[in-house]
Amino acid sequence: MTPNEKPAGLGKTLMIVEDEALVAMILRDELVEAGYRVLDLTERHAKALEVARQSRPDLALVNIRLAGRDDGIELAEHLKALGIPVLLISGQTSRAHSARTVAVGSLPKPYNAADMVLAVGYLLARMAGEPPPPKPEGLEVFSEAGFGMEPV
Repeated sequence: MTPNEKPAGLGKTLMIVEDEALVAMILRDELVEAGYRVLDLTERHAKALEVARQSRPDLALVNIRLAGRDDGIELAEHLKALGIPVLLISGQTSRAHSARTVAVGSLPKPYNAADMVLAVGYLLARMAGEPPPPKPEGLEVFSEAGFGMEPV
């Protein structure tokens, strides 16, 4: 990045809900470096809802299997009701696909943190009605209805 360039994520707030602490920390660090504000990491449904209500993130990255047998798809339903879009980040691709009505998309594990940064930038641009950067490999974008996403 040149001194005059602004980070892509400047001004956007993200929430990461992931039960694997190391994965969550690596992801957080990459997203912060890309200019995003990342809220405190959470691994439980109740805590994630509390954080979401207080901080209203622009996008939540949610694993399907959470700590304490919490379910990320159920969390995605609650976040959608709050108007917070969700990107599912899980190796459970069939379950992620079944959650098409409550999430904006899915990026299956294993992914690298750089691909996640690209996926977040792509989705946020689409939701803002801006021309998106190239769609990263592996990102599945679900129905655009209800998320304010512009057609490509």
